Parts: sequence; C-alpha cells; structure tokens
Amino acid sequence: MAANGMNGFAEAKLENDDFAPSDPLKTIRAFDAFPKTKPSYTERTNSGGVWTIILVLASLWLANTELSRWWKGNTTHSFSVEQGVGHDLQINLDVVVRMKCEDLHVNVQDASGDRILAGSTLHKDPTAWIQWGNNRRMHTLGATREERLEVKSAGEYREEDVHDYLGAATKSKKWPRTPKLPRNIDSDSCRIYGSMEGNKVQGDFHITARGHGYMELGQHLDHNTFNFSHHINELSFGPFYPSLTNPLDNTIATTDSHFQKFQYYLSIVPTVYTTNPKALKKYTDKYHSSPSSGEDELRAHRMRGAKNTVFTNQYAVTEQSHPVPENAVPGVFVKFDIEPILLTIAEEWSSLLSLLVRVINVISGVLVAGGWLYAMSEWAKEMRNRGQRAPGAQYEGILSPTTPSVGDEKRKQLGF
Repeated sequence: MAANGMNGFAEAKLENDDFAPSDPLKTIRAFDAFPKTKPSYTERTNSGGVWTIILVLASLWLANTELSRWWKGNTTHSFSVEQGVGHDLQINLDVVVRMKCEDLHVNVQDASGDRILAGSTLHKDPTAWIQWGNNRRMHTLGATREERLEVKSAGEYREEDVHDYLGAATKSKKWPRTPKLPRNIDSDSCRIYGSMEGNKVQGDFHITARGHGYMELGQHLDHNTFNFSHHINELSFGPFYPSLTNPLDNTIATTDSHFQKFQYYLSIVPTVYTTNPKALKKYTDKYHSSPSSGEDELRAHRMRGAKNTVFTNQYAVTEQSHPVPENAVPGVFVKFDIEPILLTIAEEWSSLLSLLVRVINVISGVLVAGGWLYAMSEWAKEMRNRGQRAPGAQYEGILSPTTPSVGDEKRKQLGF
C-alpha cells in the first residue's frame, strides 16, 4: 500500500513544494490584467525613439501648462443682492476746470431732495490749464466704438486682474499736490479735489458758474468768462483708492463755446475683489454692513484690514455734450444711479488632488494618442515598403533558399 502510494506520487510528478502553504502573492498575481512583453520580443527603432522624445516633451509642456493655470487660479464673477445696509456714499473727485475758483460752484443733490454744498467740503486750488496737458494717460471719452478703439492705446479703461486691485489698494491714499504756478503765468483754471459724503441714493452733482444754476446772492458773472473745459483726474465712489483705474479717470473734454453742457450718466455697481471668498461670505452674512459705501463703513467691517479683499465700486458711463442757449445752465453735470446688486470677483485655487488628477489625465491622453499615432505611422511605413518591392524578386530571410543556414555550413566543414 505504501509502495503503491509512493508510485502514485511519482507518477503524478508531484514534489514536496506542491504541498507547502500557498503564497498569497501568487493568488494576487493571478488577477494581473496588464499585458507583459518579453524583452526578446521587443525591438528598438529610430522612429520609436523620436516618437518617445516627442511624447515626453508634449507631456512636460502640457503638465507645465496645467501647473501654471493652477498657480494663477481661476477668476469667477458672481452677482448677488447686496446684503449690507449703507446709508452714505463717499464720492471722490479730482477735476480741473478752465475757470477761476471764485467763479465756480459745486453742489450735490440726491433723489431725497437733500442738497450738499460741496464747495465747502472740497478743496479748490488755483492752477494753470497748460500744467495739465502733458499727461500721457489723458484721453478723450470716445462717443462711438471707433473713437474708443482709437484711444485704447492712450489708456482706456480695462478690467484688471484681482491681484492688480489688491496691490493698488495697499498704496498711498493721499491726494497728489497741486503743481506750483510757473513764474509770469497767471492762474486761469481751478483744481477741485477731495472726498465728500452723500446719501446712498440716486443723485447728481454739478459744477456750474457763480450766479447760475441756483438762486443765490452774489454778483452776476460775465458770460464771456464761461469755459467748462475740464480734466477729470479722479472720479470714484466708496473708499478712496487713487491707484485704481476708473472709466472717467484721466479723461479730458474741451470746448470753445461759452454755453456748453457736459453730461455724464453713471451706473454704479458695488464690487468686491478677493482671494478668500469663504471668509468674505462668512463675515458678510454675520455683519450686515456695506463696506463699499465709504471709509466709515469700511472701518466698521471685520475685514477692514484684510490684504486679500478690496471693497470698492465700479461704474459704467455714457457721455453727451452739446451747446445750450443763454437762458439754460451750462456746466458739468454727473448723474449717478446705484444698482442694488453686488459683484464679487474672486480668485480661487483648486486642491492639490484635483491638480494631480488633471496632470495624470493630460499625460495619459498624450501617451495613448501617441501610441495610436505611432502604430498608424509604422503601419503606413510597412505598406509603403511593400508597394516598393518588385514582383518576383528574391529576398533574404528564413524561408529564402538563397541564404545558407548555420547547419549547412557545419555539415560542409564535417564533409557531409
């Protein structure tokens, strides 16, 4: 019985290792679905090397593109109803009018009927008109699309990057000084600048001549002294950021008529630039204030010192100017309306895991597409070579009788 058992063990060609405990790695190896090719079945070619270099360079370039895009972040624009409650609106103005300061009046009147004598709030400095004509950024506000395209290179307003606004908001908030008058030149213009508070409702402010526009005591001004040509160096709403560019900044309008009426219609949209939208939403929902209204509201907000958020206002503008009869009121009139929405321009970054997934997808797509292209190019090369062979020609190979084998040479040497 024992002998028969041993003979059966030998006949089955079994060994002691076959009865040893199974290796768990062998079980896992049975599920391997990736094809393997023996090194003896592979062949390195010049075309394959070229394709490999091309695919590697393409993968590196696309991966670098994804990394650069992730590093810059994604800018999103979202509109919502403004949550904060603001009662006042800060107006920042810096304009040069080609008339003497004592001949000009600046007033603000809103939809509630309140009138602000802005002349007592703003600063007035005598200056010369020729001192403000050398600004290279000064341009006219084109009335048509063709005119705006012509002055685009002169500094027309364009939307900037979020980081540009964040960087500009940290710069000095002081008004620039009025240049001193040169010798032998009399002042013929007036620079009006400063910030003033008004109600956060629809309104308008206007610059008119003394004795015109409102019934007030004073000497009547000669009409020949009227000239409402003006430079607008700054016109913004909300907290004062002189480094931020607004549509009417550095614009000029001139006229030879004594009775000319310049009208600007502004649509104001409260705007927030941020790189931390989560914190902004948290504080906006908790503290119901409107930091875009002005410096006072901004100081009361929890994110007043945040370097990653800027509260300001944007506006769109349309302009028209035309001569008026002598019984009308000439001047510079700015009418503004406040939209009840909040524009949030945020720059966000996706997670590192999302970046890794995108890079892997890009590289995988390049390698798969490159493999298909390489296979098609090799197939096309093979078909072309077949077409170039002459019919009936003998080629060397393992089936060709013209090529002696190694066995035949040995038989000749042995004399067979």
